[in-house]
Amino acid sequence: MHHLKIAAAIFIAALLTTPTPAQQRTDSAKTHTLSAAEAVGLALTRRVEVRNADIDIKNQIAFNREVTGAAYPQIAGNAGLQRNFRIPVTVLPDFISPGVYGVLTNEGVKDGSGNPIKAPESYGTFPAQFGVPWQASVGLSVQQLLFQPDVFVGLKARDAAITLYENQKLVAEDSVRANVYKTYYGVLVARKGLEFARESSNRLAQLYKDQQALYDNGFIEKLDLDKTRVNVNNVKSTVTNLENLVGVSLASLKFALSIPQRDSLILTDTLSTDAIKRDLLAIDESFSYQDRDEIKTLETSATLLDYQVQRYKLQAYPTVAAFWNMATNAQRQQFNFFNNDQWFFSNIAGLSINVPIFDGNQRKNRVKQAEYELLKTQNNTERFKEVINLQVIASRTQFANALISLNVQEENKALAESVFATTKVKYAQGLGSSFEVLQQETALQDALNNYYNALYNAILARISYLQALGRLP
Repeated sequence: MHHLKIAAAIFIAALLTTPTPAQQRTDSAKTHTLSAAEAVGLALTRRVEVRNADIDIKNQIAFNREVTGAAYPQIAGNAGLQRNFRIPVTVLPDFISPGVYGVLTNEGVKDGSGNPIKAPESYGTFPAQFGVPWQASVGLSVQQLLFQPDVFVGLKARDAAITLYENQKLVAEDSVRANVYKTYYGVLVARKGLEFARESSNRLAQLYKDQQALYDNGFIEKLDLDKTRVNVNNVKSTVTNLENLVGVSLASLKFALSIPQRDSLILTDTLSTDAIKRDLLAIDESFSYQDRDEIKTLETSATLLDYQVQRYKLQAYPTVAAFWNMATNAQRQQFNFFNNDQWFFSNIAGLSINVPIFDGNQRKNRVKQAEYELLKTQNNTERFKEVINLQVIASRTQFANALISLNVQEENKALAESVFATTKVKYAQGLGSSFEVLQQETALQDALNNYYNALYNAILARISYLQALGRLP
């Protein structure tokens, strides 16, 4: 039953630690021969979260180039064609009559009655149309940003933004590594449990066969034969369950590797107590927070938020830009812009300065919001360092306890194997009972189950410890 729990735990862990299902593929079935390290390497090339992290990096690179483009000259061409179906009418003061009356008055001209002509008190207005039915223009404008501090802060933040997404990718890779290692070794443990269950089934089947011969010759009672038969049936059922759960464990590993379920897996690593203890000696227990990619991510986020604070503050400074506009336009009574009639050319260059004076305190409050976000990130960084301290202490203690348990279960396994072998010899010599053999067989199964359960726990504890140190390969 220990192996049933282990295999079930492997399957559930693989599902819970996998936020995105593997992409469905249409290629033919393949066979993958993998060590644990090779399985991790394969998963890092196929897992959706890792590939999405790569996309985030590329997306940020594209955004950085967009920001950089703001510092380059902005060139735009324009063209326009306009048809006035009714030329607008403008009412103008009568500026002709004053001149006429002025001449008449100065010359002393008299009206028909012989009286001098006098200017009226009001000359009134008259309607006038300005423009022609057809107008066309073609132009080119160039603008170069000379001084805008918040844009230049954005340029400084480009590298930090890329670093942020690279660190987030490393965090995703750490999660994938831990998941693949645990699932990979979980398959090995489940297979080893199945191997021992089959060995137990073969031993009991041989015992039953021997007892059948003794029963047929009248040396033992049918009760002894029936007791053995019960154990034979139970172990066969266990073998069947473990075969099914090994299949589930393999499916979980394929899921963790993001390979199709129809593919085959050949696992080349083996379970070894010596390897675990030997690897323990190679673990460097010196620790730095910078070894954890999560800390790097939080610190880079704080750097970017600090740039954001600077950017909002610098928006209080003037913006200076140079511009150059060149255009040519034509006005026609008819649509004949392509004849030799004249086009009128204009050419303007200058500087524009935009000085912020009052924006209703919007900028000031944007600065405050950015400072609050920066403070939260700094608090989260300090809090996560406390979490890391706890993780390191807890995982180190768990690993030490797992190794102690492994040593104990390894000794118990050797003792159970020795006791079973001795009991079986005594039974064969007629010095023991079948009940003792069955009892020691059950004890041996429990010892083997406990040993590989302890071995698996030691592997998980080692993975968790290395992950806490930021040293998971």
